[in-house]
Amino acid sequence: MNTKISAAVASAALVLGATTANAGIIIPAGEWTLDVNGNVNVYATMQKFDDTATSNTVAGGLAGTEDANGESNNQSINTGLLPAWLGFTGTTRQNDLDVSFTISMQPNVSENAAAGDDVTPKWRQAFLTFGDKSWGTVKMGKDLGIFAGQAILNDMTLLGVGSGYANSGTKTTLGGIGTGYIYPAWKGQISYTTPNMNGFSATIGITNPNQVGNAGTGVTSYQDRFGVEAQAMYEFAAGKIWVSGASYDVTDGSANYDAEAIDVGATVGFGNASVTAYYYTGDGAGATLFGANGYDTTTGTRDSAGGYVQATYVIPSGTKLGVAYGVSTLDANSGETDSTLLDENKRWTVGAYHPLTKHLNLVAEYNSTTSEAQGSNENESQALSLGAILFF
Repeated sequence: MNTKISAAVASAALVLGATTANAGIIIPAGEWTLDVNGNVNVYATMQKFDDTATSNTVAGGLAGTEDANGESNNQSINTGLLPAWLGFTGTTRQNDLDVSFTISMQPNVSENAAAGDDVTPKWRQAFLTFGDKSWGTVKMGKDLGIFAGQAILNDMTLLGVGSGYANSGTKTTLGGIGTGYIYPAWKGQISYTTPNMNGFSATIGITNPNQVGNAGTGVTSYQDRFGVEAQAMYEFAAGKIWVSGASYDVTDGSANYDAEAIDVGATVGFGNASVTAYYYTGDGAGATLFGANGYDTTTGTRDSAGGYVQATYVIPSGTKLGVAYGVSTLDANSGETDSTLLDENKRWTVGAYHPLTKHLNLVAEYNSTTSEAQGSNENESQALSLGAILFF
């Protein structure tokens, strides 16, 4: 199974306490071995929004607000943070090299259109790898970003909903994105990963720089250099510790600035219990998408920081119970006067994850999200989600 799906499945085993297969559907094909893998997850989510957008605007807030008609309650059926997934990985050994390709698609399990078939599936992975256990692996193509990748893969809401439930019916939810870590996103990259050296490994890569801009939706100007992202990780019997970073020289319209961030995290198990702690800090990096709201054209780059802590425990029935708290903050610069600009997004999550079968897990989550502006504006919302996730 490809690296990122394997990591997601490993996270599933960690979060859910389930016995999950190490690979998907294996098909021998001549010199190749094809691994067909993925998941389907579906949640019924009942949401309540406490504030109106017109009187409590928080620019960059994730809590959500009442709709235009003043309706504060909403129900939806959708995926959670992890989209439904169908991945294909082919592996072979040629000329003393391990060679592989991965292509995946992410179809929708629901949407808001009347016909129910208007949303185009995503294609989040298309990359090749080659290497050997003696000297490491080279990856080329589109995959999950290196910086903050471990933050999302160790988030228990990866198998649930988390924040951003106002997106339901239109896209995936956000989990802990923007309420504890910056989204690593899916980036064109060329990277090198060292071999595992008694638990230690490191990755460094260059990335497509055109994806990172102040608007968070990509830039249109020529870029001076590639983005650079890197990670170092030490894995041991009871868990792992990691540190990662990212650096971009952003040209966004008339603005030119550096967007940089660094993080550190750890997951440690104690019998049936597990604890994860994570922290990041950035300059020009924003609080949700990398670079979004990270720059003011008058006063320059804005500082940001955040992190999350979570604890889980497996009870005798096999059900894993978890609680998590996360926060992402954005600092306004001296001289800025926009009182509606985001100050912080924070989230509480309480979850129960039960392995009904080897591959099928039932999930229940309660999430509470609060968004505060630099001024007095504040949005609050809550959601209860009930559903299931099936890995294959």
